[in-house]
Amino acid sequence: MTEKMKLHWSPKSPYVRKVMICAHELDVVHNLELVRSVAAMLKPNAALMVDNPLSKIPTLVREDGSTLFDSIVICEYLNDQAGGSLFPVQGEARWQALRWHALGDGLLDVLILWRNEREREHPLQALTDAFELKTRAALKLLDAEADPIGGAPFSIGHVTLGCALGYLDYRFDSLGWRALAPRLAAWFATLRARPSFQSTEPVDG
Repeated sequence: MTEKMKLHWSPKSPYVRKVMICAHELDVVHNLELVRSVAAMLKPNAALMVDNPLSKIPTLVREDGSTLFDSIVICEYLNDQAGGSLFPVQGEARWQALRWHALGDGLLDVLILWRNEREREHPLQALTDAFELKTRAALKLLDAEADPIGGAPFSIGHVTLGCALGYLDYRFDSLGWRALAPRLAAWFATLRARPSFQSTEPVDG
């Protein structure tokens, strides 16, 4: 990868952060041109839709002008191009990494829907209660798996779980998730010390 690719980017999106953490881990950040793109649910972005009709970020525009959508696809593409090891190729390690990725991504989906609902003028209590229940259940499961998570080779699963926990810190600090999942919190303290996580902390703007 010698020519720069364009990445539709935001400093607040946890899905964009996933891509950026992978880019840092794979040492390919210098190959990306970051284009600040707003992807609001109620205001489709015409400029972004030129590259992604769904008006979603992250979106990657490759050197030949072709595009890749969705964070997991972009992450795997960067890993493949760089010859990385973020995606185990076979066996139990692969399925565990993808399972943790799916759980982290699903938790992010719940958290973003929860945030959108709570910001409505009249939030539906039954819906916010359901989001909180799912979040607590996910944290309970991850806390029980903290030792296997910490003992496994660093992968896309760790990246995504870290992004979900970071988003909890960023948008749901009042939940106090560390008290709910202390073993997971201990693992996360080590994870967030990695340069790739420190360089991608979400910020307003």
